[in-house]
Amino acid sequence: MKPIRLFAIMPWLICASPCGLAADEAVLKELAPTGTIRVAIAVGPAPSGIYMLKDASTRGYKGVTIDLSEALSRKLGLPVTYVPFLGSGDIQNSAAAGTWDVTFMPVDDERRKFVDFGSSYHLLQSTYIVAPGSKIASLADANVHGVRIAGVKDTATFRASNRAAPSATHFAVGGVDEAIEMMRVGKIDAIALGRASLGGLVARIAGARILDESFMNSTTAVAVPKGRPLALTYLSTFIEEAKASGLVRRAFDGIGLKAEQVAPPNK
Repeated sequence: MKPIRLFAIMPWLICASPCGLAADEAVLKELAPTGTIRVAIAVGPAPSGIYMLKDASTRGYKGVTIDLSEALSRKLGLPVTYVPFLGSGDIQNSAAAGTWDVTFMPVDDERRKFVDFGSSYHLLQSTYIVAPGSKIASLADANVHGVRIAGVKDTATFRASNRAAPSATHFAVGGVDEAIEMMRVGKIDAIALGRASLGGLVARIAGARILDESFMNSTTAVAVPKGRPLALTYLSTFIEEAKASGLVRRAFDGIGLKAEQVAPPNK
């Protein structure tokens, strides 16, 4: 009688859609070198495709990228921890410090110097919220000498605002709350931010308006510090699965962003 040979079945051959490819040791070494998935998040006063809210009741965080990170944690069977920042500019500037492994941020060419981008999950528009009583009614009105615009430093949106309104005076701020306070005391005429975030700020500044036009049309994508190609490939597959399964759509709807658009497949 011939001996029966038992072959080891690799995990990624067992796991069919929607769970996708399992992560091997080489991937995990890049994706979670400490054994925990450290996710860099931007925390602000209004939710968006990138900004998370601090949950006063649980002292934790909630938002789109939290939902995505928790799903990634379950998929890998690894714990997740969050590394909070005031904006995506601070996240990009810390990419080489080794303090985080995964993040989600708007895509632009300047940022590619700091991180590598994977699949996009969100179609992003950026525009201005203008101060009460302001005569700014269009992007052209914002591009005028004497107009004062605030934006979060080192963000894709702030860079795009500088290009779209070179005649205006731009003020780089550390976070959204600082910009709101500047508008309240009359120091600025407009705030440059993603449209989703601006929708949550209107109620906080009585009489403020959001322009219909957009000065930036981009995407928000998963990203890793440079030099982690295996992690990036894995995360891109994860994002594509999350879009196809409806997870991304549910994450936006769950935080009240039902008008936001999910990026198409392989975007």
